[in-house]
Amino acid sequence: MKLTFDHEKLEVYQLALRFIAWLEPFIEKLPKSISVRDQLDRAGTSIVLNPAEGNGKFTKPDRCRFFDISRGSALECAAALDVCVAKGKLCAEELTPGKDQLLRIVSMLIGLIRANSDHRLHKGEGD
Repeated sequence: MKLTFDHEKLEVYQLALRFIAWLEPFIEKLPKSISVRDQLDRAGTSIVLNPAEGNGKFTKPDRCRFFDISRGSALECAAALDVCVAKGKLCAEELTPGKDQLLRIVSMLIGLIRANSDHRLHKGEGD
């Protein structure tokens, strides 16, 4: 029987890993001199690491904080991809699958935040 960590069972964690695998060839295409390259790598990595760390926390507010950081990193990746297109470094059409994955990741993280919070992100509050 294979032992797994609790965070490995999270669907959002698995999807975040798939996003990182999808993102890597695009990062490699970008010139090392463009600042968005490093930003994409760091933010993408943060999407994976924060749910793992947050899922191991004992209190709901602690878990929410890490899920929220991961959500912010996913939004940052989406914006960084837009910057790459605006600068003419990548084509918008080739980024659609990754942005679709990010949208799904953000939705899942919002679900985790709602499930772990008694006062944040409830229906009717800016949905």
